[in-house]
Amino acid sequence: MQVVIPSAGRGSRMNELTKSLPKPLLEVNGKTLLQHKFDALPEGVDEIILVVGYMGGMIQQKFGGTYKDKRILYVEQDVLDGTAGALWCAKNILTGRFLVMNGDDLYVREDAAHCMAINEWAMLVKEMDHVLNGNVRIEDNGTILEIKEGSHDGSAGLTNTGLYALDTRIFDYPMIPKAEGSTEYGLPQTILEASKKSGIPFIAVKATEWIQVTSPEDIQKAEAILE
Repeated sequence: MQVVIPSAGRGSRMNELTKSLPKPLLEVNGKTLLQHKFDALPEGVDEIILVVGYMGGMIQQKFGGTYKDKRILYVEQDVLDGTAGALWCAKNILTGRFLVMNGDDLYVREDAAHCMAINEWAMLVKEMDHVLNGNVRIEDNGTILEIKEGSHDGSAGLTNTGLYALDTRIFDYPMIPKAEGSTEYGLPQTILEASKKSGIPFIAVKATEWIQVTSPEDIQKAEAILE
């Protein structure tokens, strides 16, 4: 099984930390963000596709063509047009069912395996006391009804973690902007619209753990949690 990890952005909120280093190579407790993700991949994932852009050569030099028993392939995202745009860069080398894993955040193997075990399409979500971005609304059976980007009021709810289980049927449908008027194409919005048109269920899987890494302060928090 394949996994796609979008890793093309600079991570501008990291400020000086990404001036001379791509964000996926920042370290948490002695391991790069990418290594943490590689080590969280479930059994059965044997090929990693890295979508690179900003300082992508450094990522390729770091990992080469293999990581432990997994093959690594690289594709370029020349235009940073969103998470769906990143996935579409890998379209021609994907076959069957695959995972997509956000290049920034940290996950646990059990959650990724749970998503992979869902027969149709799935998205990992996290229950939060205060949802500030990426609010997800679901039915009682777990089917995803709505995904709202942008700022929210901070009330309790579910947030999107950026981990998905999909298959190549997603490419039968067009990419959807992440918000009205946006030049970026959002993967969750694209999946949700494709699910509605195709009838393929899009299921929310609740995460046991998820560490979001968007700022230098998040790295410090992640290190404290992992310790």
